[in-house]
Amino acid sequence: MDPALIIGVVLAIVAIVGSVTMEGGSIGAIFLIPPMILVFGGTIGAAVAGAVMRDVSSLPKQLIRAFTAKTPKTDDAVEVLVRLAGRARREGLLALESEAEQVEDEFLRRGLQLAIDGTDAEEVAIILSTEVDTKRATDRAAAKLFADMGGYAPTIGIIGTVLGLVKVLGHLSSPAKLGAEIASAFVATLWGVMSANVFWLPLANRLKRVSEAECEQMELIIEGILAIQAGANPRLIEQKLQSLLPASNRTPERDVA
Repeated sequence: MDPALIIGVVLAIVAIVGSVTMEGGSIGAIFLIPPMILVFGGTIGAAVAGAVMRDVSSLPKQLIRAFTAKTPKTDDAVEVLVRLAGRARREGLLALESEAEQVEDEFLRRGLQLAIDGTDAEEVAIILSTEVDTKRATDRAAAKLFADMGGYAPTIGIIGTVLGLVKVLGHLSSPAKLGAEIASAFVATLWGVMSANVFWLPLANRLKRVSEAECEQMELIIEGILAIQAGANPRLIEQKLQSLLPASNRTPERDVA
């Protein structure tokens, strides 16, 4: 689990609560149930109305994924591919069949099995690349749903504030109550803006970044499998795959002879 999202959200909340406290404000004045229900319920409802059920049904899963997804260790994938390439070069592609079953990465395992089964290299590339494209499109739809919530939330908050001010106008005959009611009305705008910038938009960006990292690893795996299938030198395969990694993630060359 990559804790970046949790750390960021907690830090933002602490900064907001700390600022209110330092200004002498009341934390309880912010956490008002009616405006929170309006903002969160209205935001989710508006986003659902603009989506399709396939995307909506995956919302809980994507929310959990945003908090729990691990950043792929691409250098580990390179190590596995180079090791497999060394054995394939010494013993032949069919020698990888028993080892492929032990590979943890499901995408790598399927790709190796296609190559071991004698599937044409071009077909292997098409099948695996199509899977990457499908994943990218699915992840983009999930991220868009959270991004849409980030767009709707401030407007829903303004609606809540307008409703609160309508109530205030009905109580003009009671000046003693106006200050508290006006403050309460603006809490909806606060939650609209805060939820957009502390929850929904960061969640969308997190899902986009995780998807990019996962798709990059899948594309690297495709390059490795095709190189193994072509019988390329393991050392050349390693150099090629290392060139696809950020400089900070590259490792010294291994002895794969």
